[in-house]
Amino acid sequence: MTAKYFKYLLEFKRPGGTSRGVLLEKETFILEVFQDDKKGVGECAVFRGLSFDDRPDYEEKLKWLCENINHEPQYLEEELKEFPSIWFGYEQAVLNLRNGGNLYFPSEFTEGKNPILINGLIWMGDISFMEEQIQDKLEQGFHCIKLKIGVDWNSEHEILKKLRQKFSKDQLELRVDANGGFSKDQAEIVLKQLSDLNIHSIEQPIKAGNCDDMTELCADTATPIALDEELIGITGFSEKKKLLEKIEPQYIILKPALVGGFSGCDEWICLAEEQKIGWWITSALESNIGLNAIAQYTFTKNNRMPQGLGTGGLFTNNFESHLNLEGDKLYFGVK
Repeated sequence: MTAKYFKYLLEFKRPGGTSRGVLLEKETFILEVFQDDKKGVGECAVFRGLSFDDRPDYEEKLKWLCENINHEPQYLEEELKEFPSIWFGYEQAVLNLRNGGNLYFPSEFTEGKNPILINGLIWMGDISFMEEQIQDKLEQGFHCIKLKIGVDWNSEHEILKKLRQKFSKDQLELRVDANGGFSKDQAEIVLKQLSDLNIHSIEQPIKAGNCDDMTELCADTATPIALDEELIGITGFSEKKKLLEKIEPQYIILKPALVGGFSGCDEWICLAEEQKIGWWITSALESNIGLNAIAQYTFTKNNRMPQGLGTGGLFTNNFESHLNLEGDKLYFGVK
């Protein structure tokens, strides 16, 4: 088997606003593996400023993987523990090499028989932009919407109140994602206000790494809390177990590119289910290559909750999509 990679810059159609700043482009790396006359493709979806493996020697490690591609997978996984997005790309490429075509995890999903239910994502911006996005998602038929919050809470709160006045919790599930945008004191107030609006959950209300504060919030919250960035950089099984036992969150959010690929997600899911912690899977601005693989993996996990998968429509120069959206259901297959 041989391997090579290339860098690719995804350009946003419209700047993406989060509490960490505005995104104009997304850097990623495409890994290709070859064996006989077969080819496998995967995406090493590093997320600059967020990924555990956003470090100067990233490409050096990618070159190392290409040079050592024939080592045993167990050896490679251990060597790539601190490079979760590279391991994620390797997993995809090998699965694609084995299954051929655009397949990673063949299932009823890839046969076009069953879809994945997803939430609609609302990016930060001024009120008119956020309301425009919300209206668009509602018209498309979404029954679960996730809003990015944490920049202008008063305005964001008003939008949520208007939505809840118009749609009951049975009609529309509302999730919010703060990306660590609140202090602990602010979060305590926000959690109560969200509870009054029957908000399903809030992702990462405070910055990751403040375990004691997060533990206190999760223990006494009226709104379920989902850990997201808190999971990044926790690579050992015992470390993962210890974190969940300490914080006892209501949910965890799994982004394969950030938490060690599919095998890393499997570990988190196993531990979460042992502790009766809910979970769902979310993409992290991958290209259509990574998104396709994540969607196929997600279907195999049999989680009936709306998943946080993108649709590939954020970028002007994305790769060919093998997914299509009908209402709030994601199907495999090009229209």
